[in-house]
Amino acid sequence: MSTGPAMCTGSVGVGPAAVGTTAVSADVYGVHGAAGRTRWKAFAGRRQLRSPAEAVEWASIPPGGVSGEHRHTRTEELYLILSGTGELLLNGVAHPVRAGMLALTGIGNIHGLRNTGATDLDWWVIETLPPVTTAVLTGSRSPLGGCPVSNAAVFDLFAQRSVDTAGIFSGPLKRIDYVEVPAGAQETLGAPDAELAVYVHSGTGTANSAAAADVALTTDTCLLVPAGSRLTVSATADLRFSAVTLRLPATEADR
Repeated sequence: MSTGPAMCTGSVGVGPAAVGTTAVSADVYGVHGAAGRTRWKAFAGRRQLRSPAEAVEWASIPPGGVSGEHRHTRTEELYLILSGTGELLLNGVAHPVRAGMLALTGIGNIHGLRNTGATDLDWWVIETLPPVTTAVLTGSRSPLGGCPVSNAAVFDLFAQRSVDTAGIFSGPLKRIDYVEVPAGAQETLGAPDAELAVYVHSGTGTANSAAAADVALTTDTCLLVPAGSRLTVSATADLRFSAVTLRLPATEADR
């Protein structure tokens, strides 16, 4: 993590733009046309995000539950499995998944999830807008031309520690890092040209910036680190989290 774009050495802390946990969530039925219940939580949306991103969310389905297969025609989407076991259906092919498995689904690809285990299947969701969609939304490109089909891939983030999205995504989601901070140690997060979405897998600690009160970090805490901010994460018990780099457009980064 110390060599990645999530490190920041000279920015002024402004505090997280959004903080939340999964303690309270909504019940949603018929997600993507599938029967049954999905628990869902939105951590951040367009009002909090400066990058061309649509949402940072959490979802959960019970044993036997399904998040229906659907084609991505407008957004690029990250799924990071947090707990449980299941099958990721990617373009009709079933991939066994467990905690730490990461799926990147680009434009034109079809994905869905099935819980095959005995406990809830939980996953983190980040949905972003590729340049072709942004161009249509701003009127600089006609939607009648269609969107080119991009790539999709599955990784073991906990084993690989870092995944670069080059060649898969074309939008703001550039990198995913898995970080372990031992008890008593610290990690500094931030980037001048990107905001960071962070999800705590386990452990306890605090997140501190120069301009905001400390944020308590526990399992299933999600926070958004604004671009240009510096956040110091201190572990009181061994802390494990994932950090996603969401790059700002050049015009935004210059502000």
